[in-house]
Amino acid sequence: MKKILTGFIGLFSIMISSAQIPEDALRMTWNVPSGTARQQAIGGASGALGGDITSAFINPAGIGVYKRGEFVISPGFSFMNSKGSFLGTDARASSSPKFHLGTTGVVWTSYDPSRNWANTAFSLAINRTANFNSNIAYKGINDYSSFSEPLANEFFDYYMNQKQMNPMKPDEDIIDDALNSNLSLLTRMGLYTYLIDVENDGTSSTVISRAEQAGIVNQEQRIITSGGITEAAISFAANKNDRFYLGGTIGIPIVNYSRKSFYEESDFHGTGNNEFSYSNYSEDYSSKGVGLNAKVGFIAKPVDNLRLGLAVHTPTLYALNDKFSANMETDIDIAPGSNTVFNVSSADLLNGENPQFKYDLVTPWKFVLSGAMVLNESASVSEQQGFITADIEYVSYKSSKFKVPDADFSLEGYFDDINSTVKEIYKPAFNFRLGGELKFNTIMTRLGFSYYGNPYKDTENLKARKMNISGGLGYRDKGMFIDLSYVHPLNKDVHIPYRVDAPRSNVLADIKDSNGWAVLTVGFKF
Repeated sequence: MKKILTGFIGLFSIMISSAQIPEDALRMTWNVPSGTARQQAIGGASGALGGDITSAFINPAGIGVYKRGEFVISPGFSFMNSKGSFLGTDARASSSPKFHLGTTGVVWTSYDPSRNWANTAFSLAINRTANFNSNIAYKGINDYSSFSEPLANEFFDYYMNQKQMNPMKPDEDIIDDALNSNLSLLTRMGLYTYLIDVENDGTSSTVISRAEQAGIVNQEQRIITSGGITEAAISFAANKNDRFYLGGTIGIPIVNYSRKSFYEESDFHGTGNNEFSYSNYSEDYSSKGVGLNAKVGFIAKPVDNLRLGLAVHTPTLYALNDKFSANMETDIDIAPGSNTVFNVSSADLLNGENPQFKYDLVTPWKFVLSGAMVLNESASVSEQQGFITADIEYVSYKSSKFKVPDADFSLEGYFDDINSTVKEIYKPAFNFRLGGELKFNTIMTRLGFSYYGNPYKDTENLKARKMNISGGLGYRDKGMFIDLSYVHPLNKDVHIPYRVDAPRSNVLADIKDSNGWAVLTVGFKF
């Protein structure tokens, strides 16, 4: 698997923090969507409930519950805090609050008793369906591996191949050729800065990594991400006798993601004792694009106070454009007074240009089964006393697929390898959402809980989950409503700073974040 990833990156001369392509697939699918304050306060469990504009993104049949038109706006703020545990050492990171926009839009209704489906509704809405804002930091002392290890291995294979073809070819010429070859960009940056080199003892030559020769290294990683997926939705729903609701949505998600990362290794023993002091690698990466999807669903009321819902989300087809730039600096710590610091940028090795890459991504199908029990069910919402509601969601994360746009068949084999890797490391998972509301005349109180299951196949070593607790208050009177909610995550994930070749094991950082967010919704009936 690791060799597949290394080969893919080498082909396109793109090194995104040791092969991030499978992680990019997960980033686009394993997320907790925003919504209105009401929907967020009840854990996002709105699939069978309806009557909230967020239904357009969960179960569009819920739009059919509307009897009057509505305008809604939902501003919010997210708070970023995380703890990284790596090789027995903890580190924390935090950032200032970030603004985001939850479900915002308008619903129009129409009633015609002469129609079989007398009540219909139409909505236009936008929502933040993924929030990429995060700040991660971790560090530790490692005597097992180095991020330069897979770089040295890749160059070793190249070096041996060159020697087999021409045993008399000088090492300096092999290195010069390698700097202009199709080796991965990170390996070439390592060669340029002498992190990776060829050592000759007078009788034979050996490919070395200076960081590996140091034996024990300090390692530190910092990653700041921002952006999200904002989806525009056009929805239509119909209501038959307040017993059966049917709806559909066409969604257009817009992706805007950026990541800044910094990784450094330094000699644990200090300076002046070997030919390695430190090496650091920084990168700027962005991914932008647009997608298309559809959602269909229904809600049935077999008895007055019970609602059952089912929704199906088609895969989203994304057309994405990635941009990337990187820098590396290495201090080889040799004789005092000589130049020991060497640096290089990605543009230096790519004819003055940083790489861009266009591709398509197809996300998995999603299925949502829901139920809701309404207390004192009544045709008049003002007479209802509250509800309890739950969603069960199934997502097959391993079915994400990358595709080459414009029928570039020459690259299909490489994308097949990446898709095989996605299937190898991810698995299907269930997500659960539960919430409730109690109504006291014009005031409502709400509580919620959600759990998003581990998408990794190796559940023994890769412990991951997204778990949120939430609560909020609401006010409704004379056609106006104001809702306020807060969501507090208790999330766990893993981060792999670099991948070494099998059968050696990768080092992992355990990440715990509490990136809470608050949402305020203001709406008006018409």
